[in-house]
Amino acid sequence: MGSLDEAAAMLRGAQRVVILSHKSPDGDTLGAASALCRALRRLGKRAAVRCSDPIGPKYRFLFEGLPDETFEPDLVAAVDIADEKLFGEPLLARYGGKVDLCVDHHPSNTGFARLNVVNPKAAAACEVIFALLKKMGAPIDRPVALALYTGITTDTGCFKYTNVTPATYRIAADLVETGIDAPAVNRAMFDTKSRARLEMERRVLDSIRYECGGKVALIKITKQMVAETGATEDDLDGLASIPREIEGVLVGVTLREKGGGEWKVSLRARDPANASQICAKFGGGGHRGAAGCSLRMPPDEAERRLLAAVRESLAAGA
Repeated sequence: MGSLDEAAAMLRGAQRVVILSHKSPDGDTLGAASALCRALRRLGKRAAVRCSDPIGPKYRFLFEGLPDETFEPDLVAAVDIADEKLFGEPLLARYGGKVDLCVDHHPSNTGFARLNVVNPKAAAACEVIFALLKKMGAPIDRPVALALYTGITTDTGCFKYTNVTPATYRIAADLVETGIDAPAVNRAMFDTKSRARLEMERRVLDSIRYECGGKVALIKITKQMVAETGATEDDLDGLASIPREIEGVLVGVTLREKGGGEWKVSLRARDPANASQICAKFGGGGHRGAAGCSLRMPPDEAERRLLAAVRESLAAGA
């Protein structure tokens, strides 16, 4: 793995940088991309953000005042991406095998870039970007700080998850001291819901199944549910955390229908279960407490195989 010094030198030597976010983008990948793009432009470089999926209304504020640019890059960077397959088809076709720098915090990172800077102890990729910008001497003004704070608060569940460290709070404090409205970000990310989101939550709660004596809770999100509620990608963000909020549940399993027989799996786990190890059995990965993978099979078979792996993980850690 590479160092922050190496990454800083690589970015200083580039003049045209394309920054990649992962498909189905969340606050961390978009916050990291926005912050890096803004900082590079402040240093006089050309920079642009690319994502295979549209950026929903919830996160569009991260790109206000940041007009898009089109150019041929001399450096391609990926942020908050553990594996090239998370690019999504459009970006994979264009940039697969061509990434120069990856800045990430996932322990499952595959090292796909020419230089990989991965800190698995960081609660969010935005923490690593913060450290990188400091190394570069790049200005962390309010727009950059707002983007970084958004990534950190969303990837920590508003600082509730076990991935939060003392460094997380220190970085957040530095960002708040720039004058950003942190409470407003938290309200927008966690306390503001559309009617479609509330209807999705109702249907998801109706779908809950309990296994392993209540230690495991499974929910399912079908294309029909999404179509009938009119839910957007923003409305679906965070639904995977619902099972973990139930008293006594150690593993929350979310199956989301993507079409073509594919199901996206999101796992949320508490000790002794390991979400990353479970998802790794199906070609996925992530963190001990949160991970994901994709399964292309009938839903009953997907549930059976996932639950078998969950039971094995619980038994191994007991």
